[in-house]
Amino acid sequence: MGSMIELFPDTAAIEGGEVQVGGLALSTLATEYGTPLVVYDRATIVGAVRAYRAAAPDAFLVYGVKAFPNTAVLQLLESEGVGADVSTLGELELALRAGLSGDMLVVHGNNKSDEELAAAAGADAAFVVVDALDEVERAAAAGVRRVLVRVTPGVEADTHPSIRTAHEGSKFGLPPDDALEALRTAREAGLDVAGVHVHVGSQLMDARAGLATVDWIADFSLRCRDDLGWTPEVVDLGGGLGIQYVEGKAPQSIGDFVGKLLGRVDAAWVERELHPPRLVLEPGRSLVGRAGVTVYEVGVVKRVAGGTTYVAVDGGMSDNPRPQLYDAEYSGLLASRADEEPSGTYVVAGKHCESGDVMIHDLLLPTPRRGDLLAVPATGAYALSMASNYNVIPKPAAVLVSDGEAELIRRRETIDDVLRFDVP
Repeated sequence: MGSMIELFPDTAAIEGGEVQVGGLALSTLATEYGTPLVVYDRATIVGAVRAYRAAAPDAFLVYGVKAFPNTAVLQLLESEGVGADVSTLGELELALRAGLSGDMLVVHGNNKSDEELAAAAGADAAFVVVDALDEVERAAAAGVRRVLVRVTPGVEADTHPSIRTAHEGSKFGLPPDDALEALRTAREAGLDVAGVHVHVGSQLMDARAGLATVDWIADFSLRCRDDLGWTPEVVDLGGGLGIQYVEGKAPQSIGDFVGKLLGRVDAAWVERELHPPRLVLEPGRSLVGRAGVTVYEVGVVKRVAGGTTYVAVDGGMSDNPRPQLYDAEYSGLLASRADEEPSGTYVVAGKHCESGDVMIHDLLLPTPRRGDLLAVPATGAYALSMASNYNVIPKPAAVLVSDGEAELIRRRETIDDVLRFDVP
């Protein structure tokens, strides 16, 4: 189990068979807060931020709120100087309620409403990212001041098709000719056009697509100079760095990934005799993904025809739909029996009315028993944030742990919560 613990947060350890995070046994947390429970490790989040800071000390760092929208996490990140990348009115309001000032916000969205544009203007956001030609006039009318224009470079990132965002035909951003037109009309409309934005995709394992994108943006900057007499002062490279979900599939480190991108920016802009831009980075998953562990309670253990033995837990696709959406892989440990030798291979299933509600295939475990706790690492991003109430299942609680202390940062939903919008 030694290598599997590397999938867990930085402070994770196995003591007396118990998985601990932040100095607390997961079984202790499950007893106090119930299951399913998502446990976030403060030290892992802070460590990731500081790795970005070390690699890119002059970059404007903003957290992709969609990875896990949470007030306490936003406040922790803000205390480390990290802003917020928001893409809806709700995410913007969450960031403001967390106490972030407008100059810490980058506002996205491929279909922004007039209300969202007005809210971005009212917050005096650092940047609003223009994503459509008609958005220029609407943003100016709403009172938006500083903008970036999102351009689609046609780079095919090596990731799941559903989370590629810079390929030709993407719903995000503008093709190069349209992006130039948006830049021209935005400047004519009196907007402060700071630069351009690009994001190639999510769960990237290395910097290859990013490096190709940097070269493309450098060439596009030359087009801007030649066609508009203007070059971007700011280049937002988005986010996208992945995390490790299973053994043997590790991404580049934050330092290597960011260092390669920054090195290519310096070289590409010097080569083209352009003034290097200020960079914006928008990490999400790589800040919080590995920090989160979900603890489930085992219920039915059932052998079926064909030799498969299912281990059913008290959650599933409602609290983590990534296996169903992206064929995402996960691993896990029995939280209180982590030092026992495996007895066989099991399939971890959820409790929902779908045959596809399977979280982990072929997981080596000691013989599971009802009441055991299963700890699934690397669930800090795009799990709770994409959760649903399918089958009228309340969403889990979340806690933030550090130095032997736990803080409730999301209370467990009740059935009354789930049903409160139902009108008899």
